[in-house]
Amino acid sequence: MSEEKSNQPQLSPTSALDTPTLRAFENWYEYIIRVQPHHTDYSGVVWHGSYIAWLEEARIECLRSIGIEFADLVALGCDLPVVDLSLRYHRAIRLGMTAVVRTRMSEVTGVRINWDYAIESPDRQELYVTAKVTLVAVDKERGKIMRQLPTTVQDALARLSGSMNN
Repeated sequence: MSEEKSNQPQLSPTSALDTPTLRAFENWYEYIIRVQPHHTDYSGVVWHGSYIAWLEEARIECLRSIGIEFADLVALGCDLPVVDLSLRYHRAIRLGMTAVVRTRMSEVTGVRINWDYAIESPDRQELYVTAKVTLVAVDKERGKIMRQLPTTVQDALARLSGSMNN
């Protein structure tokens, strides 16, 4: 079996999503998920699209945890669509399992907001997925990328950045 495994092609590492050490996930927002039947394919393995939904849910709950309602940002005329998404699958998650989606806002550059993610086992012994997501601020009324984030959004994101660094 080990000879058979060594003959299988291996994925080359990617610099954007290198396997981080589990210690790297300290002080991130944690969002717990349980794999339901509708999250899986016919064999009971989580369908790739489910991971993307969990990333979104974790990001929205992270913002909510510090008092920022996503609906309020949109009401201010600022939409934040995903413009870049990278996932690295490390290990499969199966039906009935529980996992923790860890997220943090890693950087704000102009109107681009970058988020990092890791989906792990609750005991942090298994790393399932790492991901990076970039959002960009769009003027909802005009449908164009904003030149800068509205002050209220900047202030809210500064609160998030401060709470994640504690």
